[in-house]
This record gives sequence, C-alpha cells and structure tokens, in this order.
Amino acid sequence: MAEDGPVGGVDYPRTFQEFREWFPDDAACVAYLESLRWPSGFVCPRCTTSKGWRIKSGAWMCSSCGLKSSATAGTIFHRSHTPISTWFAAAWFITSQKTGISALALQRQFGFGSYETAWAWMQKLRRAMVNPERELLSGVVELDETFVGGRSTGRQGASTGKVPVMVAVERIGSHKLGRVRFGIDYAPGSLELIAFAQRTIAPGSTISTDGARFLRRLGTLGYTHKYATGYNSPDISAELPGVHLVASLLKRWIAGTLHHHITVEHLPYYLDEYAFRFNRRDSAARGMLFYRLLQQAVRTDPTPLSDLYRI
Repeated sequence: MAEDGPVGGVDYPRTFQEFREWFPDDAACVAYLESLRWPSGFVCPRCTTSKGWRIKSGAWMCSSCGLKSSATAGTIFHRSHTPISTWFAAAWFITSQKTGISALALQRQFGFGSYETAWAWMQKLRRAMVNPERELLSGVVELDETFVGGRSTGRQGASTGKVPVMVAVERIGSHKLGRVRFGIDYAPGSLELIAFAQRTIAPGSTISTDGARFLRRLGTLGYTHKYATGYNSPDISAELPGVHLVASLLKRWIAGTLHHHITVEHLPYYLDEYAFRFNRRDSAARGMLFYRLLQQAVRTDPTPLSDLYRI
C-alpha cells in the first residue's frame, strides 16, 4: 500500500469488472484477506511471533506456540460455512450502493433461503464498519441530540418510542461538513452527552451547542464552548445547521433504505453503518469502501448468531 493511502487498481479493485478479475475463487479472496490482516507477513494472533509455516489445509502454524490460524480465524468470517467469495460479493454489493441496502435486498440479490440469514450477514458486516482507533473529531464541531423512531422487541403500537441519538459533526467552513459520530443516550437528562463529547471530540476543539445549561461545563474540559439560546440568537432555528442536516439525512436513510425495519436494540449498529457511509460520501472510488470494510472485517471479533438474536 502506498504511504499516502490505498491506491485503486493496486490495493483494491476500482470496478466490478476488476473485482471479478481479482477474486475468481476462494483462494484469491483468502490471499487478499491475508494481505489485509498481515500486511508485513504472518503474525501469530496468540503470541505475536512473526515466524510460522503454512500447513496442508492452507492455514498457518506458529513456530513458537504451535497455534493454527488463518486469515479468517477470529474475524467476522470465523467458521462461516459460506464460501468466502460469497462474502466478498456481498461486501462489494453493499459498499457499491451509495445509500446502502436492506437485508431484504441482500436476500433477493444472493438468493438466501431466509430473511434472517441476510439480516445476520448485514449485522456482522455493520460491526466491521467502525474503526475503534479512528481519529477524534476536531476543529469546529456541532453537538446535539435528535430523536429516531424505532421498534423495541415485545412493544407494539403506542408503547413504541423514539430513541435519543447523540450527534457530533465537524464543520469545515460555513457550508461544508466533515465527519460525523453517533451515540445512543441511554440516560436522558444525565451527563451522557458530555461523556459522548469527550469520547468523540479532540481536546482543543470548538464545540457549538444549543446552550443547555449542563453543557456549559464543556468550557472547563479543554474545549472552547460556543452556544446560542433563544435569548441571544436572532434565529434559533438556524443554529446547529450541521446537526439538523445530518439528523434529517439519517432519518431519510432509515425510511428510504431500511423502510423503518430497525429495532432499538440494534440501532447502534445501523448508526455505525450510516456514519461509515456519510464519512465517505465524497469518495469517487466505491472500491475504497470495499477495501475499508474488509480491512476492518479482519480486525473485528466474530459475533455468534445466538448473540445477534439475544440483543
């Protein structure tokens, strides 16, 4: 990979035709995953030794501790009975659609025997869409909450509620937005929004809020805090335009792509997918999204089906 980042046609396929040429079979897919997981050569996931040899099955054996491992072991592909080439095709299909797809669309595209299978695949891939080591937001950042509708298991009709979703978005100049972060406020009325800011926004940044009194302590936590209230704003509806736009686009995506088929319990992972797409919205190379998704997939722990359904 080039020092300035991955290059189309070298590190990832640029078109569907290239995708087909690069990945004609499972062996080619596994080799690609190995290059993503171990870019400098095999490293034992248990003892981190860099010496080993390939065994008859195609996996690696560590020369130090004897662990047998592969590019898929301990990842979202762990012990999958589906050919890895099918996973690759699904990842390409999902990332090549600018607004994403629903589980139903994935089921129809790949002929899965049940909706549940497609749903599980989408959930596993969503878990690979966020890099836990990603850089914090910086510069000028708007911070606020919005409310997203959802369905909770076992709740119907009027008992369903809306979930408070925390939003932080960078402003670049007066008309452009940068990256976004989302979080669920599980304790409305508490200091969760401040904790969210500390987790997602770099110290030294300028944070713009609506002026809620409890948020004013941000100014004592290493941030420059700017706010507007109904008392000092000439047009309160014009405050935090970035957050309002992101919230509107998020709700439109949930309605248009997911058709509101989203539960409160899994909402954080849907938010991860939307952040993944929003933060790469200007990328002309859809293959880059495919690359980033697989890069994270080999760093993401497996999630058993029982755990997916238990949430």
